[in-house]
Amino acid sequence: MDRIGRFAAFSVAFVALFGAFGGMVWNVGYAALGVRGVSSTLCELSSPDGLVVSAYLEAHADELESPAGSDDTPVAFIVRPGETAGDIGDRLERQGLISNAELFRRYMQHHGLDAGIEAGDFTLRQTMTIPEIGRALQEARQPEQMVTIREGLRLEQVAVDVAEQTTISEDAFLELVIAGWRDRPYASHLLSVLPADATLEGFLYPDTYRLPEEPTADDLLERMLKTFNDRVTRGIESAAAQQGLDLYELVTLASIVEREAVVAEERAVIAGVFHNRLEAGWTLDACPTVQYALGSPDNWWPPFTLDATTTPSPYNTYENQGLPQGPICSPGLASIKAAAQPADTDYFFFLVDCTRDDGSHLFAESEAEHYANYERCGGQVP
Repeated sequence: MDRIGRFAAFSVAFVALFGAFGGMVWNVGYAALGVRGVSSTLCELSSPDGLVVSAYLEAHADELESPAGSDDTPVAFIVRPGETAGDIGDRLERQGLISNAELFRRYMQHHGLDAGIEAGDFTLRQTMTIPEIGRALQEARQPEQMVTIREGLRLEQVAVDVAEQTTISEDAFLELVIAGWRDRPYASHLLSVLPADATLEGFLYPDTYRLPEEPTADDLLERMLKTFNDRVTRGIESAAAQQGLDLYELVTLASIVEREAVVAEERAVIAGVFHNRLEAGWTLDACPTVQYALGSPDNWWPPFTLDATTTPSPYNTYENQGLPQGPICSPGLASIKAAAQPADTDYFFFLVDCTRDDGSHLFAESEAEHYANYERCGGQVP
């Protein structure tokens, strides 16, 4: 509402209050004179008082909907037993989470939210408005466990991290993501996407997850798949389809990009190299696929050697054309986007830049240029 509208609202409330107060005085006067049929109670004061608060809140509508700051960093906030909305508002203002403690107090009381504030732990942000904070304070955060899944880990490594950070056992998680997921309703949409014998390698979305106090493997996997579906949008899938990739192929290529790329700016270029090789009918010659084939509990990503390129495996992209049998790790969103929207490049080759220590690569358009880079880095051209 614009300023004129707010002024009008305030004026109506003021007139109502004045009229109510005058009527009360008028009625009390008549009662004092013994005139029957006229009564007044203290309850009559609540209506005009409510109108005044409504007008106050209306006049501060912009402030109500404006966050106190732009920092989206989570802030821990504890409500102590017995604290009033005024007490809480003062502390919220001191912590920079709101800019007007009085406005917070009036808003909470007017909407009856002050009575619903629970003592407990809360996570708030500067970017939340007063109404958003008011709603958040209605339900204290329950005891929970948290787990962070990193990008680029293969399924077995994810299971280890889960077991180390939560009470979910490594075996329970592995059993679920290898085969058990197929009879879970929350994973049914993947039955038509993944091959009949596929695990959930590649679909264990890297992120931080909040779990119940006593979580199960299903609690975590359901959150992982929901997050994957939320982040990998239809737009990303459509972009991948224009590159000739379905969702499973997209995740497979993205997992290779995830293991190859160190410098963020190179992800799309590396993806472009692989797309060029696929379109030309060449083998991908991706080192991480060989490492995946050779991985074991002792070392899931053993060092790559040229001798290992003859390893018999459906994941060996030196021996087999096209994409490997499936994903080799859990790619992050940046790698998924790069695989769906690769850079338009003429490069067909790349290798680690031996002149730098930042994980960047030397790219080449021709085999001769690639071999020159290889020799420059101490390799012997066959």
